[in-house]
Amino acid sequence: MFHRIGNAAFKKSLDNILALTAALDNPQHKFKTVHVGGTNGKGSSSSMLAAILQAAGYKTGLYTSPHLKEFTERIRVNGEMISREKVASFTQQHQTLFEEVKPSFFEMTVALAFDYFVEEQIDIAIIEVGLGGRLDSTNIITPLVSLITNIGLDHQALLGNTVQEIAAEKAGIIKPGVPAVISRTQESVSGIFEQKSLETESLLIFAEQAYKVEFLQASGLSSYYTVYKGDTVYLDQLELSLLGSYQRFNLPGVLATVDQLNQQGYQISEDQLRAGLRDVQGLTGLKGRWQILGHQPLMICDTGHNVDGLREVILQLLAMQPKQVHFVFGAVNDKDIQSVLRLLPVSYRYYFCEAQIPRALPVHKLWEEAQFAGLKGAAYPTVEDALLAAKAFAQEDEVIFIGGSTFVVAEIADL
Repeated sequence: MFHRIGNAAFKKSLDNILALTAALDNPQHKFKTVHVGGTNGKGSSSSMLAAILQAAGYKTGLYTSPHLKEFTERIRVNGEMISREKVASFTQQHQTLFEEVKPSFFEMTVALAFDYFVEEQIDIAIIEVGLGGRLDSTNIITPLVSLITNIGLDHQALLGNTVQEIAAEKAGIIKPGVPAVISRTQESVSGIFEQKSLETESLLIFAEQAYKVEFLQASGLSSYYTVYKGDTVYLDQLELSLLGSYQRFNLPGVLATVDQLNQQGYQISEDQLRAGLRDVQGLTGLKGRWQILGHQPLMICDTGHNVDGLREVILQLLAMQPKQVHFVFGAVNDKDIQSVLRLLPVSYRYYFCEAQIPRALPVHKLWEEAQFAGLKGAAYPTVEDALLAAKAFAQEDEVIFIGGSTFVVAEIADL
């Protein structure tokens, strides 16, 4: 399964998922959806949209990946995870079908999610793309809106070595006649989305041209923004329960997507929009996005794991100007680790570690590369060992940060 072993588990075809859903009477056509793709921010954007729809009173399905602690996190209705019993009975019931089709782990999960959403009679589901877009197993839906958050370098071995090639794969979720929202305007790839929307005759909205988002401050467990529509203040003191200042890049896409839903007959008021964004984690169970785990020392984790994601994490850490940052860091073996390590400040103290999955970059290799990059610290066999060491060394007025990989964050005991 891709979650654990990486590229070998990725199926470059929609044949299996189409065979599975055909046997299940095509559940993907029986509920309304929003499709969310992109390199960074698609999980946060999906959860924000689900929270807003829940706050507006819609019974909302949410499909995301990967999970942090429990497989059942991937499939939720109004924030409630699918039960283990449901997963087990679905698997048992369709064992013959699985033996026949030989689907990947991800393909089975998508089929389960779609089947479950029909059973639950949801009003709408937010479906996060797993990897890429064009050939992703989720790409058998015809959504009300497609949202693409941003394009960066990640999974190059599967999606292409340039941002343009990757954008072409991500643009594969844009469907004929279905509005497409692009959260971030990136000159290097805008033309690819414009071309695709011409081919599909889809309305194309570059969200940053509709909304300007200004980060005001983080206070307590929320961050605050001013949102402008043109030159006019549209949402003043907008409270978001996700603390990463990088959410300013995701908010325009979320707001433009809500506009599209309202134009298609949904009724989401400003009060409901605000209520959803104020309690994203409570409504959807989202974890690991600039999540504060403790104080004295301040302990933060974040699942940012590629160059673009980690750059934003580092910028936010630098802006805090802490006396010292104790960085618990691990990576997977299919990342451009040299580019990632070059981003990390040499003044921080590092606790290199290895998540307990086959896909993890062995810690001795990580440690060697880190020394080449001029980083100071030590290597530990597990995330737990590295975190214990960081807690032992950190002073009360310093910061412990845990990240580098979703799988490192997943192994924090008290997440």
